[in-house]
Amino acid sequence: MHAVGIVAAAGSGLRLGADRPKALVPLGGRPLVAWAVATLLDGGVDEVVVAVPAEERDAFAAALPAGSRLVDGGATRTASVRAALAAVDPAATAVLVHDAARPLTPPDVVARVLAALAAGAPAVVPVLPVVDTTVVVDDAGVVAAAPDRATLRRVQTPQGFDRATLAAAYDRLPAGAELTDDAAVVRAAGVPVGTVAGDERCAKVTVAHDLALAELQVAR
Repeated sequence: MHAVGIVAAAGSGLRLGADRPKALVPLGGRPLVAWAVATLLDGGVDEVVVAVPAEERDAFAAALPAGSRLVDGGATRTASVRAALAAVDPAATAVLVHDAARPLTPPDVVARVLAALAAGAPAVVPVLPVVDTTVVVDDAGVVAAAPDRATLRRVQTPQGFDRATLAAAYDRLPAGAELTDDAAVVRAAGVPVGTVAGDERCAKVTVAHDLALAELQVAR
């Protein structure tokens, strides 16, 4: 199996309060995107394609290891993944899509996703149980239902796919459609999505508090 990692790294740092793209914000002395790329390579992918803001290509090139392939990302995550997927070698058999905003994902999670793909899964995502009571609220903010949390999971990245399956699902996605993640794209095409165990360290860095928590983990 020849696996290619895609890192979505074209987002802004507005919610993080950063003065640069979020993926270039430093954690423990190196940019978030460098952590994400290292995780994929250490976990077993053969090469990595990174979707970056076009105007920041030089900064990303300086931050990443030699051999990382950069492509211009789009205005949305879906557009960025489309651009990166188009740059993946058609000879690749598997694609793992990862968020630069999940820098401390352990390589073991990557390895579990790859193992599931090697065993024949067309799509697989790492997940964790939901430990809090989760409710549905109506337009007035009143609790309308409380789903059984035993059936709920938190979805993380990297999400893994048979390359041809993911490419076909994106081809079927209407122009302008925006789904929350790549698993939603293949599910919209009728593809079943399997799961493997995620990890609490896969936490997403979205706001300044998240970055502070990540810094504490790195400093241990």
